[in-house]
Amino acid sequence: MTPRMNIFEVAGEGTKAMIGVETAIAKSGLDSSLLHLVKIRASQINGCAFCIDMHVKDAVKSGESHQRLHLLDGWRDSPAFTDRERAALNWTEALTRIAKTHAPDADYAMLQAQFNETEIAWLTLAIGAINLWNRVQIGLRAVHPVEVPAAAAA
Repeated sequence: MTPRMNIFEVAGEGTKAMIGVETAIAKSGLDSSLLHLVKIRASQINGCAFCIDMHVKDAVKSGESHQRLHLLDGWRDSPAFTDRERAALNWTEALTRIAKTHAPDADYAMLQAQFNETEIAWLTLAIGAINLWNRVQIGLRAVHPVEVPAAAAA
């Protein structure tokens, strides 16, 4: 896979603005572990290998367990996630698949049971932001670094 361009070089002002949004989201008070899960889940749905790679690495560095990361695609069937995380992941899926779901009232009600209005606003911005990053990185064919497994290097 060959990258089409480096958006950070070509549209520096735009990417700096997006990084500014990410900085604001990080300061919103939402738990960083929750934000990692949301970013990874949206990236899984969209098939953004670059973003999955980056956010899994960030989550591990922040102390997220490998088990939960491996189970993220099956969060509905795993007891490893809290009710708050489930509400956020459900909202992530609803907004990432917006053309299909149209963000149902039942999904929003689930969110309201776990988050206050300010948290919902920031979570919604976080989901929107990762979906934009996914589209940029997929569209421009961003390539993640490849790590050679230790067994393969021997």
